[in-house]
Amino acid sequence: MSTLNPPSALALHGGPKVKTTPFGTGRRFDETEAQELLEALEQNTLFYHHGQKVKTFLRHFNALYGVTYSVAVSSGTAAIHVALGAAGVSVGDEVITSPITDQGTVIGILYQNAIPVFADLEPHTYNLDPRSVEARITPRTKAIVAVHLAGAPCDMHALMQIARRHNLKVIEDCAQSWLCRYKGRLAGTIGDYGCFSTNDFKHISTGDGGIVTVNSGDEADYHATHAFADKNYRRFDANLRGDIPYLAPNYRMTELQGAVGIAQLKKLAGICEARHRYGERITQGICDLPGIAPHQVHEGGWSSYWFYMLRGRFAPESTNPEATQDMSASAVRGRLRCTRAQFSQALAAEGIPNTPGYIPHVVYLNSMFRRRHAYRGSHFPFDLSDARYEPGLCPVAEAILRDCIRLEVNEFYTPQDIEDIIAGIRKVATYYALP
Repeated sequence: MSTLNPPSALALHGGPKVKTTPFGTGRRFDETEAQELLEALEQNTLFYHHGQKVKTFLRHFNALYGVTYSVAVSSGTAAIHVALGAAGVSVGDEVITSPITDQGTVIGILYQNAIPVFADLEPHTYNLDPRSVEARITPRTKAIVAVHLAGAPCDMHALMQIARRHNLKVIEDCAQSWLCRYKGRLAGTIGDYGCFSTNDFKHISTGDGGIVTVNSGDEADYHATHAFADKNYRRFDANLRGDIPYLAPNYRMTELQGAVGIAQLKKLAGICEARHRYGERITQGICDLPGIAPHQVHEGGWSSYWFYMLRGRFAPESTNPEATQDMSASAVRGRLRCTRAQFSQALAAEGIPNTPGYIPHVVYLNSMFRRRHAYRGSHFPFDLSDARYEPGLCPVAEAILRDCIRLEVNEFYTPQDIEDIIAGIRKVATYYALP
């Protein structure tokens, strides 16, 4: 990378704007999806077990991911709940997961009347820190839900070693990480179960929907997982509605979702390749900037960049004196003479959309956890555990949310769009760099 150019006037202050052309756009759905939907309707059934669209969707998914068994469900949230149920997570068990994630990661844990336990994160991959995970293990721990955030893989080698030492199940949350790879292996095929989302805000969309991979390769495990997504009905048994051994939800995917999924899956490789190329180019373009830490991917990892998130060594916000928490000298040099809000505003003025932060706060600071109320009028199941939910529990995760800026990565962007994003970040960071 060349040396930094002298700072020019920001667009915020009347200078020339970096991004003067619209970002590239495109159609997610076309005649391919329409044809599959028409065929689904012509079956005269939209029930997944009687029609052929969900079955075909899963057959194509299994071939792409190299797995024998998978189960289609109604959402990514449902996928995680189904995996937890299949793994035997139950009342009073503890499940370790990430504090920076969607609520969908923890819903299934609580519906199984288990206890979410939050481990801290690595500062620049934004994924679980294996050392923190192991420190959170207690005799109640039953499973780890590893969230591959933003398209980048967790350190699965370390997490699987920990799981084997402590006899824990590992469930991979791949909602944001289609086709991401860890040391040559596809995320979602490494743990005991992999969970995927096809809601409208993911790499591919069926409106809502999800998939669970059953990585043991065991047919009985597959049948149990399949049944847990379908009220514990045993669709592969002659006695379909025989004995029901335990409670299970109804998370069935419809033939309409499966039909759209067939068409979307054909586009997935191109979508992920474009996002990977663009995310890697952003890192290459900003890695020398003082005060900026790019989105990091583990060595041997491959990210499909559902979004791109950088961190900055910003000046403290007036209401947040801790905003300049150290991000480690090995990852970022220097500081910036602006707050995160100022940086974000200046970047937006240059024509580069961005969001200061990702979620408002770490998951355990939601009132549901602080008040220990999963259900109205009850502290159950929290009263079965000593798990804590308070500020400072995961200091790295809290610092990430204080100083991160999120950028959209889109397969419809053009290479020039990416160069403009880089130029905008460079212009703003250079302007605010401390001498």
